[in-house]
Amino acid sequence: MKKSAIVEADGEPFGITITIAVADVLDAHLFESTIEAIVLERPPVEDGYEQHLTVDKGDDNDSGYRAYLDHAYELHIELIRDTHSPRPKRYPPRRWVVERTLPWLSMCRGVMVRWEKKSANYLWLLKLACGLLWFRRYQRLNELT
Repeated sequence: MKKSAIVEADGEPFGITITIAVADVLDAHLFESTIEAIVLERPPVEDGYEQHLTVDKGDDNDSGYRAYLDHAYELHIELIRDTHSPRPKRYPPRRWVVERTLPWLSMCRGVMVRWEKKSANYLWLLKLACGLLWFRRYQRLNELT
């Protein structure tokens, strides 16, 4: 089973998805389903709001580019091949933010051990853990004010 998450700049999850696959399946196959798992409504692109998306080198393929074009994101990616036109590098890729969020979710014992047999139940448990992260962040921000 593979987990794929999309997070904001501070590491708080916007969406998470899972798939049952063998180990040699590329994570790029989860790219489109991860983008579609976002639970928040995006501001319209027509109003001038740019939506930035940072991905790792594993998503530098045709299906990854097709997915970000379909969803109108400004992509930040380290290229593993030079077949695409050069893009300005304004923001460095920060993949470590996602890699830090997944262990945060594993702090919940049910997520770490996976007692559920059905994938749908496990996905809902992951979403509950994401909600718990957001609640803790909201609580921490309220203590500061």
